[in-house]
Amino acid sequence: MISMLDILTSDLLRYPLIIAVLIGLTAPVVGTYLVQKRLSLLGDGLGHVALTGVAVGWLVGAWLAATPADLLAIPGALAASVIGAVLIEYVREISHTSRDVALAILFYGGIAGGVVIIQLAGGTSQNLMGYLFGSLSTVTRLDTVIALVLAVVVLAIGVGLSGLLAAVTADDEFARAAGLPVRTVNVLIAVMAALTVTLSMRIVGALMVSALMIVPVAAAQHLVVGFARTMRTAMVIAVLCAVGGLLITVYVDLPPGGVIVLLTIAVYVLGLVARSLREARRRRTPTGGPGPSAAGAAPLPVRGPSHQ
Repeated sequence: MISMLDILTSDLLRYPLIIAVLIGLTAPVVGTYLVQKRLSLLGDGLGHVALTGVAVGWLVGAWLAATPADLLAIPGALAASVIGAVLIEYVREISHTSRDVALAILFYGGIAGGVVIIQLAGGTSQNLMGYLFGSLSTVTRLDTVIALVLAVVVLAIGVGLSGLLAAVTADDEFARAAGLPVRTVNVLIAVMAALTVTLSMRIVGALMVSALMIVPVAAAQHLVVGFARTMRTAMVIAVLCAVGGLLITVYVDLPPGGVIVLLTIAVYVLGLVARSLREARRRRTPTGGPGPSAAGAAPLPVRGPSHQ
């Protein structure tokens, strides 16, 4: 039986555990803004683009005879996802293309580019599996350092500029009329999503990282009221699910990304049940009798009023 001391002292387990905590802290911060902007699928699109970056990094590593062959995979994913995040906002603005079309282009172009380029690099589509679904055995010290740097950047922007970002995401038109830098904020949110995708690939996987951005936020909306409280609660949920899912896979041979996402969905369902029970109890309260307290009222959506 593997003890907690073994987990904390083994590089094979300690590095994934650190990254899992970082993912739990950063993903809901980005997800809160994406939910506000109704861009829940942006993480999926960027995850697919990151696969092209993985393949490009693999190809460059092959040219440079790097050891291991995927040494530049994560830096390549970072570059590709950030470029993709900026391009999606640029294309949407200059061509008036809807976000759905732009995201679809990211989906299909990213996965196709990854499969083709990895073949050119001398690998196979199987080499992408660890990046698609997460793998503990592939996490290195370099991955952990990169994840730590990316997490600091995401938290500095997402928490440090939360007032500005929340104002813009609540209502683009009103923010633009008020003179706020809407375009810059939109790009910042997209870039934060790209950084989060990159730091999450090794553990959660590119195909499921979006779930860790969105589902904890959705669960938190059933439990608390208010933008800041929703973000903080979602961070707690995500950290517990990320660490809990990782520890489960230490003892049971299961893909970490899938276990983590299923745990977040379970918390969402529990929150939904709790909200339904609370509303049913409120409806049974006699008229004029002692009603539920403000804290017990059903939480309102995080998204503010919109003129769109």
